[in-house]
Amino acid sequence: MRSFVIAAGMLSCLMLVAGTPLTWGQPVDAQGVSYGNNSNAGTYATINGVQLYYEMYGNGAPLVLIHGNGGNIAGMKEQIAYFSKSYNVIVPDCRGRGKSELGKDTLTYVQMTEDIASLLEHLHVDSAYIIGRSDGGIIALLMGIHFPKKVKKIAAFGANISPDTNAIYPFLVEDISRERIHAEEMIARKDTTQNWYLIQQRNRLMEFQPHISVNDLRRIQSPVLILSCDRDLVKEEHTLFIYRNIPRSNLCIFPGETHWITNTNPTLFNSTVAKYFSEPYRGGEIRL
Repeated sequence: MRSFVIAAGMLSCLMLVAGTPLTWGQPVDAQGVSYGNNSNAGTYATINGVQLYYEMYGNGAPLVLIHGNGGNIAGMKEQIAYFSKSYNVIVPDCRGRGKSELGKDTLTYVQMTEDIASLLEHLHVDSAYIIGRSDGGIIALLMGIHFPKKVKKIAAFGANISPDTNAIYPFLVEDISRERIHAEEMIARKDTTQNWYLIQQRNRLMEFQPHISVNDLRRIQSPVLILSCDRDLVKEEHTLFIYRNIPRSNLCIFPGETHWITNTNPTLFNSTVAKYFSEPYRGGEIRL
């Protein structure tokens, strides 16, 4: 099983840690909407000292989409198009990605979580549904931990709560460290062919964070759908551990899918999350 994961995911994984945003196809839908670069839907807000870019689509209950480390708004185009039919979708470029500023501080998951909470305050949103993929899934969990009143329900896909081989496969841990070291070498050489400081920050983020404890997970009050795939970069047993330690949680493991299901099979992913958000939470009785 693991050899298949490595073979199928290695190229995309290397693109991720090297700093290339992962988007399947063009970030433009059939109606010609350019997600991530849409002047009709996008604007900036000063959030915690940085200019944060975000776009809003649709009407209904607020729903926040949070992209992964190597992504941006455009990478969530399939989710924007789907959920904006029923929700008021709020989708930001996280710090240092897309059009948002990185800022002067070291990039952290807690910092980006505070950005999301502050953006909701800026928009006068009392609470929202949260969908996060990969690093966005980590932020979604942290929203439930630190800002419980801001959360209605969470769907966290491909999230990990530690940065080591207990959570993710050794080849990925090694690749992330290698890319961080390479970026630091290029910074020392004063190379300007890429934004090596941003690449360093993004890889440091994945190499040394997050550190979410069991007690933290048990603080989450909202219903949480933990999602992963049996070909994901996060180990199945780690995903199961997260699920088992959130009091009001449900689990979904997609068979035969990978870490990029949000783009490769969006119909399955979107419909699964939509069903979870639209129905009352079930499952608590089995844990009594």
